[in-house]
Amino acid sequence: MSHLDTNLDQLKNDLIQMWNLVSSQMEKARLALINGDKDLAREVRANEKMVDAFELKIDMDCENIIMLQNPVAIDLRFLLSVLKINYNLERIGDYANAIAKSAEHADKAWPDTVFEATRVPEMFFVAQSMIQESLASFERNDRKMVSTLFGMDEKLDKINNDITPIISRLIKDNPDDIPMLLDLFSIIRKLERAGDHITNIAEELVFYFDAIIVKHSKLQKNKPASGSK
Repeated sequence: MSHLDTNLDQLKNDLIQMWNLVSSQMEKARLALINGDKDLAREVRANEKMVDAFELKIDMDCENIIMLQNPVAIDLRFLLSVLKINYNLERIGDYANAIAKSAEHADKAWPDTVFEATRVPEMFFVAQSMIQESLASFERNDRKMVSTLFGMDEKLDKINNDITPIISRLIKDNPDDIPMLLDLFSIIRKLERAGDHITNIAEELVFYFDAIIVKHSKLQKNKPASGSK
């Protein structure tokens, strides 16, 4: 095994650890919110420094390999994908941290009826499933698993798009809980954005596996035919 191969394997292992850490952060943020567990929320907040440190290390390792070992073809695609995946994972970690902060500072527990009405547990389930599916695709080099992620993100988008009248009704019926409900509205937005970042990761996996830039192929697909107005 060449020196480059050894470094790429180590980089892959580091990224998998980062992925698992972010997944754990999101799961703990979910439990802290649903169960009103302030100690678990504080644990997520403390672990945010680990997420940031991982992101910095992976970025530096990618840059050093590119500068010092001149990778080409699929190795270069791998490194470019890792850089962007790493960024998106860090952003998801930020959302988990922000959700944990809301759980930590909540004056009282959110009622189960509010979670059910806003479908927050379902959003967590979809987001967590997306994180795990994307990681499995990366670990196994499984192209087929990537395609499922785009459909899962549409579920998060739909819940997010439908949420405004639901929150408005809850505010009208529970005027004493307006700060809590607005905070929950913000959490829903963060979960939807987490789905967007996992979709970005899916696009980077497509680039790594097949050398296809998804955004460019979407533009090409939507480009008007020659001579059309």
